[in-house]
Amino acid sequence: MPRYKAPVRDMQFILHDVLSLQNYSNLPGFSDASPDLIDQILEGGAKFAEDVLFPLNYSGDKEGCKRNPDATVKTPDGFPAAYEQLVDAEWLSLSADPKYGGQGLPGVVNIAINEMQSSSNMAFSMYPGLTHGAYQALLAGGSEEQKQTYVTKMINGKWSGTMNLTEPQCGTDLGLIKTKAVPQADGSYKITGQKIWISGGEQDLSENIIHLVLARIEGGPEGIKGISLFVVPKFIPDADGNPGERNALECGGLEEKMGIHGNATCVMNYDGATGWLVGEEHKGMRTMFVMMNEARLGVGMQGLAQAEIAYQNAADFARDRLQSRALSGPAAPEKPADPIIVHPDVRRMLMDSRAFTEGARAFMFWTALYGDLLHKSPDDAVRQKAGDYMALMTPVVKAFLTDIGFKTTSECLQLHGGIGYTQEMGVEQYMRDARIAMIYEGTNGIQALDLVGRKLAANGGRAIFTFFKEMDDFVGENADNGDMKLFTDALSDAKKKLEAGTTWLMQNGLSNFNNAAAASTDYVHLFGYTAMAYMWAMMAKTALEKDDGSDPYYANKLKTARYYMERVLPKASSHLDMLKAGAESMMALEADAF
Repeated sequence: MPRYKAPVRDMQFILHDVLSLQNYSNLPGFSDASPDLIDQILEGGAKFAEDVLFPLNYSGDKEGCKRNPDATVKTPDGFPAAYEQLVDAEWLSLSADPKYGGQGLPGVVNIAINEMQSSSNMAFSMYPGLTHGAYQALLAGGSEEQKQTYVTKMINGKWSGTMNLTEPQCGTDLGLIKTKAVPQADGSYKITGQKIWISGGEQDLSENIIHLVLARIEGGPEGIKGISLFVVPKFIPDADGNPGERNALECGGLEEKMGIHGNATCVMNYDGATGWLVGEEHKGMRTMFVMMNEARLGVGMQGLAQAEIAYQNAADFARDRLQSRALSGPAAPEKPADPIIVHPDVRRMLMDSRAFTEGARAFMFWTALYGDLLHKSPDDAVRQKAGDYMALMTPVVKAFLTDIGFKTTSECLQLHGGIGYTQEMGVEQYMRDARIAMIYEGTNGIQALDLVGRKLAANGGRAIFTFFKEMDDFVGENADNGDMKLFTDALSDAKKKLEAGTTWLMQNGLSNFNNAAAASTDYVHLFGYTAMAYMWAMMAKTALEKDDGSDPYYANKLKTARYYMERVLPKASSHLDMLKAGAESMMALEADAF
């Protein structure tokens, strides 16, 4: 059976040594986040993930969720008790606004806790994860009354939240939404329609569920410009703010899914349900994008999280499984065969996995830190850069980390051989769970189009040119350090390729939009491999500074960094070549030839 050990040491290395969170102690939230406190949080989070959530992962996958005759939903055995512990320990309020009951700690610390929870039990972690995004949307667009009514109870976990976008006839193209909202004399609206694929739409964990629903006000404009956002609670709060009258909505059914069986994915039917407008009429997408962007970063983290637990179990298996002899001669002559970890191709799969998870973690945390700076820095220039980076990096984090995260779970299953394909080892669950992350919160193809079609050109390309300069500055600052030459040379070469791909898009994308679309996925991967090279170069520099020979952690970090630069980063070149091929051969076949 599988196991999970939270990578606390690696998280400490990134937070304390690479990102140096202690240097931001002048900012709100950071001032309270001393290295000792962060370590206590990480250790406590690890214990909760390992001892409470992980034991429910396998059983939750097997049991799944069940819809009761009264349209309520039963989550897997153990989930309600685990959720109660999550709430009692105040894990949900870690980085939330103190004005509404949160602890106000940096969001980047919360990302570390979220990774542990997602690795240990992805299906469970989705319930509080969506609640976080929902209350962020209310904080961004809701009235003060709505914030007071809903946000505090969502932050403390007593109430949960969902996002209701998709309908049977529309997913990506939300302008086709049919759910309608009819204004009432008291200022409320009656919401009628059906939403599908609603994660956590019904469950037995929280005492109320706060649905954020996209709908079209009766008589409103067609298309995306006519979409409004509404808060629609399962139980309408009474005068004291407690769950009161049952609203006219219910779970019409549960989806039978490939993975994340422990999460209730619901068809939600709204039959004249009472809701209240969030923000302005016909401006619902503006506020919902706050939640969607929060969710997209969280989904990128899920790609990393499933890769991490898959890697841990693959490494265990490779050390223990005896099969054949090392090509260079017996490594364990006292045994009937050598452990498969001696074989280079097994090492390839393990090193690819390790190089991805450690690099992805640094990329995830680095991006999350800019999210903190966007909201907390008093410096206009820092906030501008942070906002630019958050817009630019979000589609890359979401698409690249989930693409390669899924590939990593597949490689880790492959390493197990035939037994990996069975349920006995448990690793097939990580591959099934990871697959959805490439689809929901905007498919990876849509993320790629968003990057090349909107994010690159925003503000005259300011964000991407700032990123180019940052990498150039890093290379220049380390030009005289001979120990860094391997890493800076590789980063410099990758940056030039990303620059070449960006220039090609600018020159060829506008003249033929199909060129930009055809290149978009390769550009995301070119960008992702380059960003990870920057992360690995920064980690290598830190490891060199810390390595005094007394701790193998730093030497191992440098070995993995070298592997990434020599064996993983060259993949960026092929993506540049494919990107430059354009759309002609891709679009040449007539539709009826497929």
